[in-house]
Amino acid sequence: MTIFLILAPFGSFALLMLVTSAEISLFTSAAICLAVIGIDVYRGRSIKMLGAGSVVVFATLGAYVALVDPNLSHSAVKLTVDVGMLAISLVSLIIRKPFILQYALEETDAETARQPGFLKAVYLITWAWNGAIVLMMIGNALAIYVPGLPIWSSLVIAFAARNSAAFFTTWYPQYRKAKYGAPPANALTGTH
Repeated sequence: MTIFLILAPFGSFALLMLVTSAEISLFTSAAICLAVIGIDVYRGRSIKMLGAGSVVVFATLGAYVALVDPNLSHSAVKLTVDVGMLAISLVSLIIRKPFILQYALEETDAETARQPGFLKAVYLITWAWNGAIVLMMIGNALAIYVPGLPIWSSLVIAFAARNSAAFFTTWYPQYRKAKYGAPPANALTGTH
């Protein structure tokens, strides 16, 4: 359910951009981000860097579109959102607090979080999301700079990139646990 809450604002944004204006899409996505933050606070969880940063990106861009440039193309709006998400992720890496870490610590037991490979897995998953964001940026840039390209091509790239990162986010921790998990209680020393 956590991955659904993380992706809800972005999936809603992508869907709304197909059926309504950029302004409505951006402000609605900002509101969904605030709702996700509210759900986290209600559950006693922390306010996430990605959620708070996304509110700023969606609301700021929405204000820009509403007040400055209402004719900004849908592809340019999506590209700007992707740039904002990449900036949030890269800043989280620069300050050595990958945005995935907040989610991982809330979803993982304390023993697992203390294992040597835990932080490496968090960084790897964060970089997988960075790769997905870059692919989405490429898809949106192609839509802007290659006008004859069908609109669905950038949507396919975004869908594939986002879903691949989401799959990796759920698959990789299970893979690591199966490969490097704690040895069975009756295992001989040195056999694991």
